[in-house]
Amino acid sequence: MNTIIGYARVSSDDQDCTVQEEALRAAGCTIVRSEKKSGTTTEGRQELDTLLSFVRTGDTLMVTRIDRLARSVADLEKIVAALKAKGAYLRATEQPIDTSTPAGLAFLQMLGVFAQFETAIRKERQMEGIARAKANGVYKGRKASVDVAAVRTMRDGGIGPSDIAKRLGIGRASVYRALAV
Repeated sequence: MNTIIGYARVSSDDQDCTVQEEALRAAGCTIVRSEKKSGTTTEGRQELDTLLSFVRTGDTLMVTRIDRLARSVADLEKIVAALKAKGAYLRATEQPIDTSTPAGLAFLQMLGVFAQFETAIRKERQMEGIARAKANGVYKGRKASVDVAAVRTMRDGGIGPSDIAKRLGIGRASVYRALAV
């Protein structure tokens, strides 16, 4: 028996997978898994790993859109290769993607390129915005998490970097960075 398995993903905790989950169930998915993780990498996406290990010959992994699965061509190719090695397929509810057909596979590859491009453009815009904010004195970065004065006082008192790190609950590298300032 071939199973249609759904995968839903959003990037942040303040987002919700409900709309995707409902669309996947409406498309015939008997199993739907979801998670709140960035799509820029497959690292740490346990639900995706579970589905990829669970999928069997003839099964279909279904997503609503390809960007819910991967935001890089390399990750997308890796996922499709894993599915192909198991004799399984990939489909999307909102895009004409079906890796069981040559046209569906070609369309998938084109969308993968655009998803990666979109991520790169978004990152570029974000860096431009940060640079502009810094130039205007608006952006100052995140607040310091290490009390440099406390680190120096402890060092001047003869306490070593490892002990300073333990006492302040910070990493030893942070101690060295604080001392270098």
